[in-house]
Amino acid sequence: MKIELVAALESDTDFAFEAKRQAMGPHITTKWGWDESFQRNLHKQRYSEKPWFIIHLESKPIGTVSIHELPEHTRFGEFYLLDEYRDKGIGTQILKTFLEECDEKSQCVVLEFLKWNPVGTLYKRYGFEVTSENDIHYFMKRKPHTPTKA
Repeated sequence: MKIELVAALESDTDFAFEAKRQAMGPHITTKWGWDESFQRNLHKQRYSEKPWFIIHLESKPIGTVSIHELPEHTRFGEFYLLDEYRDKGIGTQILKTFLEECDEKSQCVVLEFLKWNPVGTLYKRYGFEVTSENDIHYFMKRKPHTPTKA
């Protein structure tokens, strides 16, 4: 399974929005309903604020992720897979590979997610801990892990 992260282009905006709609739509709709205009405007704003990548599986775009390297930590977010690629271990593999790279650089990782999104179990499994919360989000951090020597 060949997975690559390819720097997103302006022309990828619509694909990225569709990945978000498929992955987050049910969670957003549960709480607020889906306001297409609001969601598109929010997406355009977020798309311009940070680096995005298109996730390719065997050269086919299947999702998105934002990886924003800052001096004090790396921010991980906008992690969306199209419906047909979820629950197949692909997201877990992407996260695991990303965290191994952060461990090699001794880089902390931070993220946030909607409280009612079950993705939190994945993040906890990989060592993220809740550092704060508000009414809507959990904010998590993962300190770099050092490999154990045999």
